[in-house]
Amino acid sequence: MEEFIVSFMNQYGYFGIFFLIFVENVFPPIPSEVVLLFGGFMTTYSKLNVSFMILFSTLGSVFGAIVLYYVGKLLNKERLKKFVSGRVGTILRLNDSDIEKADSWFDRKGNKTVFFCRFIPVVRSLISIPAGMSEMAIGKFLIYTISGSAIWNTILLVIGNRLGKKWKDFLNIIDQYSHIIFIVFILLFIAFVIYFYFHGNQKNKK
Repeated sequence: MEEFIVSFMNQYGYFGIFFLIFVENVFPPIPSEVVLLFGGFMTTYSKLNVSFMILFSTLGSVFGAIVLYYVGKLLNKERLKKFVSGRVGTILRLNDSDIEKADSWFDRKGNKTVFFCRFIPVVRSLISIPAGMSEMAIGKFLIYTISGSAIWNTILLVIGNRLGKKWKDFLNIIDQYSHIIFIVFILLFIAFVIYFYFHGNQKNKK
């Protein structure tokens, strides 16, 4: 994967970083860290400019986020309610009120969530789906997506530029950080399931 990314970007420059970051937002397994750090390194030996790399990578982030935002709008709250009203909802101990609570929480905290999640691997892509599901205003969504993505992209591109040929050293640090984040989210997911399981049992007892 890394060799393909390096080869693709060497060949297509600004379009290469736009396309790869766009695809990374729609298909999170593609490592944007490699794209951005190497993109920063590219500016040290080519005619590519850091400012334009930031611009095109951020455009890629935003266009990718918009795709998942509208996927979320297709999977809207009402359809999710229908989904949990059947056997799946019974198994997961979820019902209409749980969906309403989650939607209400996103209405209150969605702005900060969309912004800060742009700094977290994998989650920065997936957060666009609940934003669409909760029908977050597209204007707000774009403001926080552009802000968070631009900051994240700028940091990694500048680091890649400053480190030069040593950009892979920082990539190793990012990989360790990503593993920690992944473990934390697994634990949070387990806690989420346990909470709703006991929450559902308590309601059934009443």
